[in-house]
Amino acid sequence: MQKYYLAVDIGASSGRHILACLKNGIITLEEIYRFENGMVKKGGNLCWELDRLFEEIKNGLKKCKEIGKIPTSMGIDTWAVDFVLLDAENQILGNTVGYRDKRTSGMDVIVYNKIAEDELYNRTGIQKQIFNTIYQLMAVKTQNPDYMEKAESFLMIPDYFNYLLTGNKLNEYTNATTTQLVNPITKDWDDDLINQLGFNRKIFCEISLPKTVVGKFSDQVKEEIGFDCEVILPATHDTGSAVLSVPANDDDYIYISSGTWSLMGIERMEAECSQVSKAANLTNEGGYDYRFRYLKNIMGLWMIQSVRHELNDVFSFAKLCELAREANVFTSRVNVNADCFLSPDNMTEAVKKYLRDTNQKEPATVGELAACIYHSLAESYADTVKEIEKITGRTYSRIHIVGGGSNADYLSELTANYTKKAVYAGPTEATAIGNILAQMLKADEYKTLEDARTSVFNSFPIKEFNRNCKTI
Repeated sequence: MQKYYLAVDIGASSGRHILACLKNGIITLEEIYRFENGMVKKGGNLCWELDRLFEEIKNGLKKCKEIGKIPTSMGIDTWAVDFVLLDAENQILGNTVGYRDKRTSGMDVIVYNKIAEDELYNRTGIQKQIFNTIYQLMAVKTQNPDYMEKAESFLMIPDYFNYLLTGNKLNEYTNATTTQLVNPITKDWDDDLINQLGFNRKIFCEISLPKTVVGKFSDQVKEEIGFDCEVILPATHDTGSAVLSVPANDDDYIYISSGTWSLMGIERMEAECSQVSKAANLTNEGGYDYRFRYLKNIMGLWMIQSVRHELNDVFSFAKLCELAREANVFTSRVNVNADCFLSPDNMTEAVKKYLRDTNQKEPATVGELAACIYHSLAESYADTVKEIEKITGRTYSRIHIVGGGSNADYLSELTANYTKKAVYAGPTEATAIGNILAQMLKADEYKTLEDARTSVFNSFPIKEFNRNCKTI
């Protein structure tokens, strides 16, 4: 009887249920359900609709029942840093405010009054991003102190969905590290730091690794869905799952998990918490089996996605790449990591203003606008390669791009040209594949991570782009 594994992969703009199975050693995927996601305004804040998202999770599970493909296990991954606080009755306190909200403005100053910025990096190895959980929690403590007083549990978004499915509360390791509250040596919550910041240590659950069994469906969920299923922790941070699926077993490459964000870095077994690393704004996020994802968060395809929406989605991403290629000689560039691009009211106008402010030519066409964004992104990749190579003291031979952005051949070509390295693009469904690999490793479908990654290489198409690609 065929065994199925279900990945529930929820991103900032959509979610998918993807079933996987092994056939003659080859991983096959089937997307069976898709739903929309996005932040909405509630009480002046940008918030997630968790009630609706959980209904969509259950709808996808019902689809498994409908098509007669009941998964042996399932795992949920989402974006990082966002969370819920639950009271004594396990009800969410307040709205679930998202990371693009501006409530964290000025919270870094409050945090650094309690612990110096340099010491914070040395303690956690996590790069400063104003939306990190540490600043969000400080915003709650400052703006809604009653929530902090009433809180009995802290759960990150996938942890919360796992609780709703099983009734069990766990904090998964890869996502927990993005809070900037985990010690990279002990791999556990930094109790002294949490107390120093005035947060309540008791609300944080035990940290659990990918492959941990969360539990079976609760009786209520089982009755509603029509079957039972084991819930397994993947790397619940979507980038952690995506990196798990990189189809390589050596250490001579840099990866880019390319989607709304571009997460660019290497895997290593020890964190790099030096001030040189901090100055480069590199971070040490937790990975599978206590690996570290030593990487930089780069704005990624968020900018081109936003421009596309502002054009009423009349252009496909492939068409935008085509138009950018036609306007390839356009020379204006932006810093894709500038704060003005995090959550602007209008991305197109934000790009034009940045160019005006830096005395550069503004784009006159959609193609020039797209070319500016794609070239700027590739330029940022090249800068990050230099930083990583300088800090690690070694040169890497190639770049692996995984995730949805691996479909953008134009960007892959630019990346090869700007970095002067060979680029390998694929698999596209990296996050879902990594989610599924954790489940399959738990089920002993693979004996080692190396076996699993070899299977990814054999199962999915990988495109190669030479460092001398022509993009005109």
